[in-house]
Amino acid sequence: MGNYPTGVTVVTAFDENDKPMGLTVNSFASVSLEPLLVLWSINNGAGSYKDFLKTEKFAVNILASDQEDLCTLFSSRVEDRFGECDWKKSEFDLPILSDSLAVLQCKVFKKVDAGDHTIMIGEVLDIHNEEKEPLLYHRRTIGAIPETFYK
Repeated sequence: MGNYPTGVTVVTAFDENDKPMGLTVNSFASVSLEPLLVLWSINNGAGSYKDFLKTEKFAVNILASDQEDLCTLFSSRVEDRFGECDWKKSEFDLPILSDSLAVLQCKVFKKVDAGDHTIMIGEVLDIHNEEKEPLLYHRRTIGAIPETFYK
């Protein structure tokens, strides 16, 4: 599956104690236009797995090409990831990373057990989009689209 290029996102939410949590996710996809649904999947062994299962809303922060540091930060074992980056609480009471390419704020629509992962399907409540280039993941490499792609 690593041979399939994907965008890179950081999914964020607040836990039961109103502490922000987030993790790097490249298993993000569109599901439906009516209603507008998206999905991502979380490994059942992830440290924040139980907390994400309890949440009723989440934000998908689609990373821009200059945000490789956030991809690395949110895939690390750093305890206070939000102390290491710029973010704010949104009008939907979700932690939003600054300067992302796009942010989709969602309420949980459905959770589906799928092998060693759980698929989280969200109904999109709000979309904010910037004119930026995406950060991509391909063959265990993170980076921007090469300029030669546009020629």
